[in-house]
Amino acid sequence: MLLAGLRDHHVHLGLVDTDAVGGSGLSAVDDLGWNLDRAKEWRRRGPGGLRVRVTGPFLTAPDGYPFGRSWAPPGGVVAIDSARTGVAVVEALADSVDLIKVVLHSGMPLLGDQELAAVVATAHRWGKPVVAHAEGEGQTLRALAAGMDVLAHTPWTERLSDELVAALSRGVVMISSLAIQLSDEESYAVAVDNLARFHRAGGQVRYGTDLGNGSRPPGLDLDELQGLVDAGLGVEAIMEAIATADQVPGWLTWSPQEPPRSTSEIVDWFATVRRCRADELAGELEGVAW
Repeated sequence: MLLAGLRDHHVHLGLVDTDAVGGSGLSAVDDLGWNLDRAKEWRRRGPGGLRVRVTGPFLTAPDGYPFGRSWAPPGGVVAIDSARTGVAVVEALADSVDLIKVVLHSGMPLLGDQELAAVVATAHRWGKPVVAHAEGEGQTLRALAAGMDVLAHTPWTERLSDELVAALSRGVVMISSLAIQLSDEESYAVAVDNLARFHRAGGQVRYGTDLGNGSRPPGLDLDELQGLVDAGLGVEAIMEAIATADQVPGWLTWSPQEPPRSTSEIVDWFATVRRCRADELAGELEGVAW
C-alpha cells in the first residue's frame, strides 16, 4: 500500500538524534520549540530530507516554563513581559517560522491575558497558527479563550468538562502526545478520556509524540498509535491524524501489507511502514494496493 507522507506534529529535534528521525518512516515533523537559528536551519533543509515546520522559541512569561530547564537551549525561550513585547516578538519571528508557540504552565509565572491576546492577534495577522502548551487546571480554558489554534498536548492534568470539550472541538486542533504519560496510569487515563470525548465531538486530532521528552523512539511511535486506538479513533481517523500532504521528492512511503481493516490490526500494520526511494520499489509495486 502506498501512502501519503507521515507527519509527527510535535517533536523537539534539538533533543534527539536527528539522523535517526530523518532515516525513519516519517516524511515531515513539526518542531515545537527551539532556538531560531537551528529552527531556520531545519526548516531550510530537514535531516534526511524531512519537511520540517517550526515555531522557533517558546514564548512565555518572565521566569515561566521552560526557563531554568537544563534542556532548554540558549535563545530557545523568550519572555513576554507586556503586550507590546508580544507584538514585537511575533513580528520578528513571523518571516522565519510556520507557527507560534506559547506556554501556559501553572505552578510557574504565567502570561497574562493582555500578553496572550497580543501574541495571538499578531500571529493571526501574519497568518501563523498559535500552538499552546497548556498544563494545569484552567489553562486549557485560557488557551481556548485566547483564540489558540492548536493544543500541543492532549490535556492530562485535569478532566475537561464536556462543555469545554465541545467548545474545543469547534475549531481547535488537539495533538495527541499520549504515550509520554504511560509511566503514570492516572495521567494516561485522563488524557485518553479527554481525547476520546474530543474526537467523539468531532474535534480534529493530530498524531504527535513530543519526541525528545523522555525516551520516545525516533520515527513512528507504536505506543502513540495504540493511544489513538485507546481513545476510540478508527482506522480512517488515525490515518488522517498522521497523514501529511508534504511529500519529499523522490521518496515513497509504503507498506508491503494490505491496508488494515480494523484498529486491532493498525498498530502492527504501521510497524511495516517505511519510506524509501522510488527506484528501490521498482519490481515490488506491481500488485500493491493504491
